[in-house]
Amino acid sequence: MRDFVSEVLDVVSQIPPGRAMSYGSIAATLGSRAARQVGTIMARYGATVPWWRVVRADGRSAANHEERALAHYRAEGTPLLFSATGDSYRVNMRLAAYTVDTPN
Repeated sequence: MRDFVSEVLDVVSQIPPGRAMSYGSIAATLGSRAARQVGTIMARYGATVPWWRVVRADGRSAANHEERALAHYRAEGTPLLFSATGDSYRVNMRLAAYTVDTPN
């Protein structure tokens, strides 16, 4: 049986450009409710996968990585929603949400 870290990183590596998954949806894909553990795994090991494609349930990117993530989103054509003032954004999960089929 694979360990949870490897499984999370495998799911993230399958998210295509321009799409995103929430921490909770990654956990659910793996038959878990451990969204916070997915977040911890991404913080510790996520540099080896497209980390910007993993967002909070409301589409906000990882804390303190918003500017770096925005550059990736723009390059990949990820659908975004901006605030009325334009000073904040989030991924439009209605359009960008991705589902991975994994054999468990």
